[in-house]
Amino acid sequence: MFVSPMLLQTANNPSDEAAYINELKFDGFRLIISTINGVKLYTRHNNEVTSIFSELLDCPLPEGTIIDGEVVIIDAQGKPDFEALSKRFKSKTDKTLVTFFAFDIIRYKGIDTSGLPLLKRKELLSESFSETESYKQVKWSLGSASALYELVEANALEGLVQKMAESRYEIGKRSWNWQKVINWTYAEVFITGYKKNEFGWLTSVIDETGKMRAAGVIELGVNPEAKKAFNVIKRSITYKEDKSTVYLEPLIKARIKTRNWTKKGLLRSPVFVEYVL
Repeated sequence: MFVSPMLLQTANNPSDEAAYINELKFDGFRLIISTINGVKLYTRHNNEVTSIFSELLDCPLPEGTIIDGEVVIIDAQGKPDFEALSKRFKSKTDKTLVTFFAFDIIRYKGIDTSGLPLLKRKELLSESFSETESYKQVKWSLGSASALYELVEANALEGLVQKMAESRYEIGKRSWNWQKVINWTYAEVFITGYKKNEFGWLTSVIDETGKMRAAGVIELGVNPEAKKAFNVIKRSITYKEDKSTVYLEPLIKARIKTRNWTKKGLLRSPVFVEYVL
């Protein structure tokens, strides 16, 4: 049985209000796991992926239970590896083991728990199963988030999640009762092209050898003023184009924020911040 998950709003900074529960943000895929009429695994978009993560079929949950959480692959340094998880998800031969980290319970032994306060749901989640190699519970703290966020920054983790301790589970809604604070990485890049048929700015950086190399595509964060300024100058610095792309001389520099850099040296989900003059 699928339940559309509650989604988070994005906050710029963590809050130290005592009303919040604080959790590490895991860099993985959101999963809803149900034990109603057998074990079923669903993505947040209601795609059943039970057969992909077969190791999660050995499920410690009682019948009639639905939990919410994140599936991840933990690397040798003990950190979530999103690229390894994406590879596992797309491959029919990759057998790298995943771990599911549960952070909420929506139904317990056939009873709807979504209307209970989060603190009570956390108690029920702890009662619902004992941890195994494949199933863990997300650790959490109540109150000040400063120390936890310092830990996130020091270890280059993805971010922090803050949830109102008395919040109900708002099925299928994005709510300010749940917030995420992303630990962004900032960088400066050159805009070296743009897509013709959909919005996207090609970016490049200078590598350690002094050569220009591709760094990914900016699709987010570009406001109308930034687009207007770009459109004024783009024709004068165009040097070639093909069916899908126009290529520019590396004369426009921008500051961006990104989740991280991939192992291939590409920006992951970069967001435009401002031009660099």
